[in-house]
Amino acid sequence: MTRTDRTAATSRRARWAAAGRRHRADLVTGGLFVLLAGWLTHGLWPDPGGRVLALNPEDQALYEWFLAVDARALLGDFGLLSDRLNAPDGVNLMTNTTVIALGLLFAPVTLAFGAPVTFALLAAVNLAGTAIAWYLLYQRVLGTRRLAAAVGGGLCGFGPGILSQSNSHLHMTAQWLVPVIIWLVVRLVRAADPAGRAATAGPGVDRRRLVSSAVGLAAAITVQVFVGEEVLFLTALTLVVMTIAYAAARPALARRALPGFLAGMALATVLAVTALAYPLWFQFAGPQGVADGMFSPDYFSADLVSWSAVSPLSVLGDDSTARLSTGPAEYNTFLGWPLLLVAVAGAAWLIRRPLVIACTVAGLLMAALSLGPDLVVNRNRTEVPGLYRLLEGLPVVDGALPMRFALALLPLIATILVLVLDRALRAARSPVRWLVPGAVVVALLPVLPAPLPTADRPALPEFITAGHWRDCVRPGGVLVPVPLATPKEPWPMRWATAADAGFSMPEGFFIGPYGRGGTAAMGTYKQPTSLLLTEVAKRGTSPLIDDNHRRQAQRDVQFWGASCVVLADGAPHESELRGTLEGLFGPGTRVADAWTWRVG
Repeated sequence: MTRTDRTAATSRRARWAAAGRRHRADLVTGGLFVLLAGWLTHGLWPDPGGRVLALNPEDQALYEWFLAVDARALLGDFGLLSDRLNAPDGVNLMTNTTVIALGLLFAPVTLAFGAPVTFALLAAVNLAGTAIAWYLLYQRVLGTRRLAAAVGGGLCGFGPGILSQSNSHLHMTAQWLVPVIIWLVVRLVRAADPAGRAATAGPGVDRRRLVSSAVGLAAAITVQVFVGEEVLFLTALTLVVMTIAYAAARPALARRALPGFLAGMALATVLAVTALAYPLWFQFAGPQGVADGMFSPDYFSADLVSWSAVSPLSVLGDDSTARLSTGPAEYNTFLGWPLLLVAVAGAAWLIRRPLVIACTVAGLLMAALSLGPDLVVNRNRTEVPGLYRLLEGLPVVDGALPMRFALALLPLIATILVLVLDRALRAARSPVRWLVPGAVVVALLPVLPAPLPTADRPALPEFITAGHWRDCVRPGGVLVPVPLATPKEPWPMRWATAADAGFSMPEGFFIGPYGRGGTAAMGTYKQPTSLLLTEVAKRGTSPLIDDNHRRQAQRDVQFWGASCVVLADGAPHESELRGTLEGLFGPGTRVADAWTWRVG
């Protein structure tokens, strides 16, 4: 071996060793994020089927049902209109936040171990995956120090808003594709910049890289639609604002890259629209679809005081601040004064950097939009108009919940902190090398996350878990639980989830076109028999059943296409419900721990 060969071999070994050290550092960081996610969700892990997120169990029941329905794709039984709820009309899965992509990806887990296991797994995976994705973006795209990237990734993945959304909102916490989308947009810009190309591989637009980036961007957008459209909307709006602000800060780059960038974005748009044309049509104009939002922007407006509050879900949180939000799944603005002040100071320190300018402009806009149509201060609605009024009346867009615009601030603030920390860590023999990291640590201490509260959930009837339901209702047929599932009490939907959505149910918890004039509403109209049974379950009354009731009950079960009516042990006012059902359908049949009536 010549000296040149030995030198080359030594150089290769040195590069491999350096790469190994880098990968080990990345694996350690990712492993720490996984451990943190597991700790935050550890209350579910001893028994996912017997434990539930205590602060939002209704939505957990809904998402577990979604996962069970999505998993049926492996059984060859799946469509965008599901017939497994709201019999006979069904449920439009695109209109609802059904996390179809996640359900399909984890379908083997769901079919093997049950939807509660998949839910618990996704609750942790979304947190860790989001943090890891942002860490890699900061480190690989911005080229920052690993410590700075880890701090930024941790804030993106475990910040107050996303931890709060972890209370059953899987579609909001699955944000690990967002950094991928951003990376592809950056890649488009770099491929479209002739001057940037001239410094590396020659002048001109890198067409191959431009096309591959556009195709990748279209694919990522398409998948994100089937994970969570609201996250995609917030990402797109934030990126549009950041792109405009960045271009204004670097006009020369904007002039050079604009033609190629627009061409790449046009290609990505055409590809994404082609792939999504039918699903989006189905969502807004298909069967059981709705074209508008159903949540009031006035109700879901962020309180101005909440920005300085600390989330009750943080280690140093105080339950008294919960009054500043609509519920435990919406602590999106609870960042605290220390973090806000450090972010502002960091932005001021690096304000000459175009990326900091873009993050600052986008952050201010998203914060303003989160305040809703009218400013709310300490739970008091004022007459001061908010920026969100500009969105009111816009189709689809005005259905966004104002307070969720604040979720976009986590990565924006994290990006500023990453750049500030990276700058400080590179400042050798300077006070900022210690002062800046110290200030960031102090700012992050109040928002350190605490484990999500969990509780025991009632056991499922043996009638369901032992498979006795198969003797009462044919596969895919309609089982009527008593009382029926409603948006506020969706618990019977857990029966269908435990049966891998092997049967359908009337009514239930979903979004459908049952509002005034066909607008969006939660749940559907209740049939007379359902109203009667709900009243008995609520008040414990024993109504006098006559022939009119019996004829109406027959019409209702025929409308539902029902095979079997089931009253399980432990139902509220069980004896009164059983007496009512016997008056309607005659003597019941005891099967395991339930009374059943065959009606079809």
